[in-house]
Amino acid sequence: MSRAGALLIVRAAVPDPADRPDFDRWYEEEHLPEAAAAFGALAARRGWSEHDPAVHLAIYELESLEAGRAILGSEALRALIAAFDRRWGDRVTRTRELVRLVQALGRGG
Repeated sequence: MSRAGALLIVRAAVPDPADRPDFDRWYEEEHLPEAAAAFGALAARRGWSEHDPAVHLAIYELESLEAGRAILGSEALRALIAAFDRRWGDRVTRTRELVRLVQALGRGG
């Protein structure tokens, strides 16, 4: 691998198809840019699963595993979670996974 790093992957389940267009717009215009800035992410990407249309993934590329660990315990993350919960309540559930990168090939790797 050409550089160390980590990924923070947030998986959201949006079970009601009626919520998905608003969720998509909100995530694009507000949440992804705010989270990427708060995390100091090198890059941020998001998408919808082709396997399960209710699943939305956001992937934040971080400089290091330590940076990811710091984010998981941060006030910035707590504030983002609170804003998310105010907006979506229990209509959207999510999980977070911190991944230590061990190899990268291709562009950016």
